[in-house]
Amino acid sequence: MTRPPSRTTGTGRHARPSGAGRAAAVLVLVVLAALIPVLGPSPALHGTGEAEAPGTGGIALLRTVLFAALSVSLGELFVNRLAKSLPGAPPERPRTWSAYASAVGFVAALGLASVVATGNLVPDSVADIDVGGLYSSRDGKLALLEVNAFLAAGLCATSRRPGLQVWPLAAVIVAEALRAHPTTEYSPLLGSGLTLVHLTCASLWVGGLLYALRTLRAWRDAEAGPALLGLYARVAAVLLAAITATGVCSSLRRMPPGTIVDQLTDTAYGRVLLAKVILMVAVTALALWARVRLSRAADPLTACSPARAEVAVLGVVVAVSGLLTALPVPIRW
Repeated sequence: MTRPPSRTTGTGRHARPSGAGRAAAVLVLVVLAALIPVLGPSPALHGTGEAEAPGTGGIALLRTVLFAALSVSLGELFVNRLAKSLPGAPPERPRTWSAYASAVGFVAALGLASVVATGNLVPDSVADIDVGGLYSSRDGKLALLEVNAFLAAGLCATSRRPGLQVWPLAAVIVAEALRAHPTTEYSPLLGSGLTLVHLTCASLWVGGLLYALRTLRAWRDAEAGPALLGLYARVAAVLLAAITATGVCSSLRRMPPGTIVDQLTDTAYGRVLLAKVILMVAVTALALWARVRLSRAADPLTACSPARAEVAVLGVVVAVSGLLTALPVPIRW
């Protein structure tokens, strides 16, 4: 009997795009994600009356890279843990990116630390950087903590026990949560707690989905593939609920309910936040589409198509989040 043509390969109208085409699409998305924080401040600030702080674009780009590196490393740990809980799961795993992610995160954290060392200004030369001054301020100590944490995570990723990198990565999240809410803010510990949960869940969702799709490709036609994607989808639903709840609470703390409508259009922070909300709605729709395919389609792995689109949009969300952290907060304490 002649074997029917594969649905995933071929040269007809329904063939997959070539590897070069997929690589080009990914490259375009990466460039777009990089341009958002670089070019974003000026359009977002236009007409608001708010002044753009020096180096806002560079700081936003560094934070985008830092968040992406954190997501990649945590996502691998997360999905590997899920895969181990599946009976009959193949031993094959895709090549780890954790060491590279930690190296990139280290460079981004080092760049952010240099900004803090010059009084939150982009340094013009190495002579402008006061390394010793980092130890005398709260922001400086947190910046140093992130630099050292990524260095430690990289060493753990290349060791015989890569799972240990979860601890330095957790230190990065704690440092980011504390940095985002200075002591002069109203109820800073509450704000830090919300950011801690929000950043943790977002990193697991973004990085976890990326590594889950890479794992499915490594497993090819293994029966455990749909089971892994289904297990991830169940956990992702909880992560999405936590991200939504903490995001809404954090936004209400910065923009009181009576002013939120005006601030969403009249402030740079509000405009970028609105863009992030719209993107998250698109991500949620793609996630639901993937979940429906996973549970109802004849071939559950057709859910990978909307899941790949979800990863792409999530990459843009990470870039928008990096820009959001660099813009002035509209609230008046």
